[in-house]
Amino acid sequence: MSSRLERQARPESLLLNMGPSHPAMHGTLRIMLELDGERILSSEVEVGYLHRGFEKTCENRTYFNLLIYTDRLNYVSPLINNVGYALAVEKLIGLEVPERAQFIRVLMCELSRVSDHLTCLAAMAMESGAFTVFLYNMKAREYLWDLVERTTGARMTTSYVRIGGVRADLHDGFAGEAQEAIRKVRGVLKDVRGLLDRNPIFLGRTKGIAVMSRDDALAYGWTGPCLRSTGISYDVRKARPYLVYDRLSFDVPVGEAGDNYDRYAVRMAEMEQSLRLIEQCLGWLGSHPGSSAPPPESCLTPAEAIRAARRRKPDGGVALSPNLEGSEKARYGSLYAQAHGFVPPPKEDAYTTMAGLINHFQFFMKGRGPRPPKGEVYASVEGGNGELGYYIISDGSDRPYRLHLRAPCLHIVAALEDLIRGRMVADIIPTFGSMNMIGGELDR
Repeated sequence: MSSRLERQARPESLLLNMGPSHPAMHGTLRIMLELDGERILSSEVEVGYLHRGFEKTCENRTYFNLLIYTDRLNYVSPLINNVGYALAVEKLIGLEVPERAQFIRVLMCELSRVSDHLTCLAAMAMESGAFTVFLYNMKAREYLWDLVERTTGARMTTSYVRIGGVRADLHDGFAGEAQEAIRKVRGVLKDVRGLLDRNPIFLGRTKGIAVMSRDDALAYGWTGPCLRSTGISYDVRKARPYLVYDRLSFDVPVGEAGDNYDRYAVRMAEMEQSLRLIEQCLGWLGSHPGSSAPPPESCLTPAEAIRAARRRKPDGGVALSPNLEGSEKARYGSLYAQAHGFVPPPKEDAYTTMAGLINHFQFFMKGRGPRPPKGEVYASVEGGNGELGYYIISDGSDRPYRLHLRAPCLHIVAALEDLIRGRMVADIIPTFGSMNMIGGELDR
């Protein structure tokens, strides 16, 4: 079957495929171009190469078990995806998340946001010929991902956030490591500015290229850095504050022209604001220590805990092995909402008591997990690309009757055809790079 562009193309023009195998298309996007020499007369963007049925898959998983699928949306900043989903379910249930868990969520979201922007600008710069910037940004991202890995146990697919809280407390020494990572990242950002801000080649490929007006951006449903590059100061963290963002101080950077350069500049400025937010969270967490937990030297493996439980009373204390450090029962008060049946039962109980083991199985088994009341809810967060929203309909069962994702990427990429019309083929690369297309979020 011929495409729309093939049917409407002028006889004298050239039709050219760009992607999905083109490196700049990341393997997940195809652009059919109608060219007059190097100039783009029109184009047709085809998405869906990474589509995996996210929404229907989630509608066949329990509320707890579908959490891992949210990691695979914007896989560069999975923690923000986790938080958005958890907030939607908590709003449906009416859970109040402990203050410490909220600050930890904000901290992890901002670490993810910086990582997301670093990755976007690294790819944009590399594909425009600035390979050194790519290496610098990847180096900075490693500082942050090492920090995330120490706390969550994973670098990308973290599954760290839980309905009602977070999986584990911050690891020992987190504050010091975070401060050092922030110092190094700020140094890298300074170097990147020195390489790009006055670089005539980079400016020639970004200034005045792919300009988007405010009205058109709103018409397409743009949000996030791309919308703010047009001068509209819309940020979900300010417009509809969630968690503890209304208690923290940060600015919302905006651009003026809405071109490729402004989309770069806004992300650079946003990373500075995210580092400010991280420092504020560290200050609060340092002055409000969480619940106490058993000292590491008394930790037992699950097998040792079970044997020990047989030799003493069932209510005797037990210290978890190091692989579960941070998720001990003693910390639950500051990490999870007080809501039996909606938060995972402590591992100490599952290892040492029959009732705890039964509760554990009932929580995770299909047909027996958390059951929010009937109703519908929409909750959104400020993702790396803009407003990331979850719409959930509950029929009272352990699985959502309907789950829909409002993916910011889709609205942004929808404007690509208009942005590149009349431009040169070479302009596609920095324009597409400035959009920060993430296939998992775009296609779902």
